[in-house]
Amino acid sequence: MIRLRLLPFACLPLLLVNSVVAQEKKDKLPDTISYYKDVRPIIQQHCQGCHQPAKAQGGYVMTGHADLLKLTVNNVAGIVPGKPADSEFVKQIVGEKDTKPKMPKGKDPLSERDVTIIKNWISQGAKDDTPASARLLAVDAEHPPTYQGAPVINGVAFNPDGTLLAVTGYHEVLLHLADGSGLVARLVGVSERVQSLAFSPDGKWLAVTGGNPGRFGEVQIWDVAKRKLKLSLPITFDTIYGASWSSDSKYISFGCADNSLRAIDAETGKQVLFQGGHSDWVLDTVFSVKGTHLISVSRDRSMKLTEFATARLEDNITSITPGALKGGLQAVDRHPTKDELLIGGADGTPKLYQMFRTKDRKIGDDFNNIRNYGTMPGRIFAVKFSPDGTRVVAGTSFDGKGEVRVFETTGKPVSTLKGINGPIYAVAYHPKAAIVASAGFEGVVHLNDATTGALIRDFVPVPLKK
Repeated sequence: MIRLRLLPFACLPLLLVNSVVAQEKKDKLPDTISYYKDVRPIIQQHCQGCHQPAKAQGGYVMTGHADLLKLTVNNVAGIVPGKPADSEFVKQIVGEKDTKPKMPKGKDPLSERDVTIIKNWISQGAKDDTPASARLLAVDAEHPPTYQGAPVINGVAFNPDGTLLAVTGYHEVLLHLADGSGLVARLVGVSERVQSLAFSPDGKWLAVTGGNPGRFGEVQIWDVAKRKLKLSLPITFDTIYGASWSSDSKYISFGCADNSLRAIDAETGKQVLFQGGHSDWVLDTVFSVKGTHLISVSRDRSMKLTEFATARLEDNITSITPGALKGGLQAVDRHPTKDELLIGGADGTPKLYQMFRTKDRKIGDDFNNIRNYGTMPGRIFAVKFSPDGTRVVAGTSFDGKGEVRVFETTGKPVSTLKGINGPIYAVAYHPKAAIVASAGFEGVVHLNDATTGALIRDFVPVPLKK
């Protein structure tokens, strides 16, 4: 018989006292406010979405200490060291009488604690204590990243008309001609790490997810024609993944390292869905054909179905039987016209699932599974359907090498792409031709004939420093 050991009643007041002391210690402000440790994280989370080089509202940039001391477009000082009452930054985050603070625009006001930290820092002289090792050169459109070597590539995507290929870089997305013959534009943003990208179905917008690991996540929306940043939305305290658009180009979904699935209104940036049913990082997402549901895959070895309108978790599409999936899921894509889902993950086997259950769940079943494709070496990091849905492609990483295979959706192998050397983290299928783009650890984009596997062209997408 199991015996429960109860704490003596006399111990309970001591536990309560310790809890209160711990909370007071957490809430207590430091005597000396640090820009780098205390102020900078607040600005990153709440301000940089609208005040960065790519989108400097009010003519005011807030991505560096020196920027904070400059004048706004109205010729007023953002921060006056030693004088918080004269600093425009403080005036914007503090409400007047019964009015709501003007900033952050369209969001909840800063907490009283955050406002006090900023005021105290300014009162103490607004000093810059950024460590020398963290003082990076400015990175913006006028000062784009410089590369000694090719960076790891986490995402590639063709635009809907097949004229452009977007490729992730460091602090930026690089737009190339779809045939790899030339660099068209460099979309430089705040996020150091860019994890995913996706063109809207109407081709007008490019959604980008990423962030700075352990500091903040960010969603960017770029105007493709104008090469301008439309929206930057800081979210959570780590990088975010798996951007996907609804078919009407109105909503963007993505996964987070706080184990959540989220979606925002692409016009306003307002969060319209939050689902916290996963128990590990959510790494990829996709909408159903009609946009009524969202599908998410995670390191927790599950693919989940969420009703979009209510954020209600409806089902585990994959089996819930322990050991049915031999590791986490990394990638998901939906058939262009059917609610069928292609997934890939740690077990190296691309799999096709139906989205909606048509039979009661039973322990031990994997009823929604339609078919498995040939097992590939290593872990699958990327999967995609062809535009007509007749083929699927998957890319893997294993022991410093990579492989990309194309299958007929019915299961028959089509080709193994040639010229692939390093691990593959991203694949894309051309919307109008039998061409697959793939990239990964090498920092090289490969363009291959999907039918024969022949290499058409490969290129380094970033300008390398000579």
